[in-house]
Amino acid sequence: MCGRDFRADQEATLVQRNPLPAIPAAFFGMPLGVIALGIAWRGAASIWPVPACVGDVLVVVGSGLWAFLFVAYVAKWVWRRNDAEIEFEHAVQCCFVGLAGVVASLASIGLAPLLPRLAFGLFVLGTTWTLAFAVYRTGRLWMGNRKVEETTPVLYLPTVAGGFVTASAAMTFGYREPAQFAFGAGLLAWVAIESVIIHRLYTAPEMPAALRPALGIQLAPPAVAAVAYLNVGSGAPDLFAHGLIGYALLQALVLLRLWPWLRAAGATPAWWGFSFGAAALPTAAIKLVAKGDQGFVAMLAPWLFAAGNVANPMAQVMPSAAAGLMAGAGLNFDLISEETRLAVAARSS
Repeated sequence: MCGRDFRADQEATLVQRNPLPAIPAAFFGMPLGVIALGIAWRGAASIWPVPACVGDVLVVVGSGLWAFLFVAYVAKWVWRRNDAEIEFEHAVQCCFVGLAGVVASLASIGLAPLLPRLAFGLFVLGTTWTLAFAVYRTGRLWMGNRKVEETTPVLYLPTVAGGFVTASAAMTFGYREPAQFAFGAGLLAWVAIESVIIHRLYTAPEMPAALRPALGIQLAPPAVAAVAYLNVGSGAPDLFAHGLIGYALLQALVLLRLWPWLRAAGATPAWWGFSFGAAALPTAAIKLVAKGDQGFVAMLAPWLFAAGNVANPMAQVMPSAAAGLMAGAGLNFDLISEETRLAVAARSS
């Protein structure tokens, strides 16, 4: 009984010291997929008899989830500053910090028809956060001294995802030239970073099982680029738009071929990596159909939309399961650390 009471006292002390759990920045991937799927539903409602309200609900839910995670992340710098600093400087986890701004910009696109003033505020916040973090992180990468095993598709997040989403968001609020600048930054950053990632995948030891689902991010750059290109440009079907969708389809087929190898990861937050591309690819196809594309894209669009609605929830369930495991493990780690500290203090006294 005494041991149990001591354990309970420790847990209460830790809760008082850290009123919020140490939510990892990787969880920003969850609202990213939800909002992107909501935008896909809105596009689908413009060409097919599906309810547009589903898109509105997904956008609002995803934006609310982002707001909660953003407050929790800022609070982590107050209550768990050491955890926040370690994450910020981590070779892999740091890139997820940039998602806070990317999701804010994506939410601004989704909320613009519903709450235009709030949406514009999110656009300003998201653009500022994305640019600042992309410049900081890219500068750190240019300094070198990086292990090849630390190179994963999360490197796309600050500059590639940031550039393409910022381009679409800027066009939503009528800033055409800044949107074109952002599209160019995202496009050329994608070309440069993809060569580094592919070289790592071809030549370095295979990725640890827990990180393999992060390869789902490979689907996102061409799909999100296609959406941004159609937003920034005329939106008409052309060679470049079709080429981007074709490359996204190739990535999807490669990922399907790797499924037996990927599923060895089990429950891990890395599965969210599939959600953004799975929603952006049908969005791009739907945009082309809305502009009069009646060829192969029109035939693929409903199948891509259906696949996105299956893949996106699955990519959210696995991180949610992992979140429960990580929360329990995090509390247990805190308790063990506290016990160790008390034991050392008792021995010293």
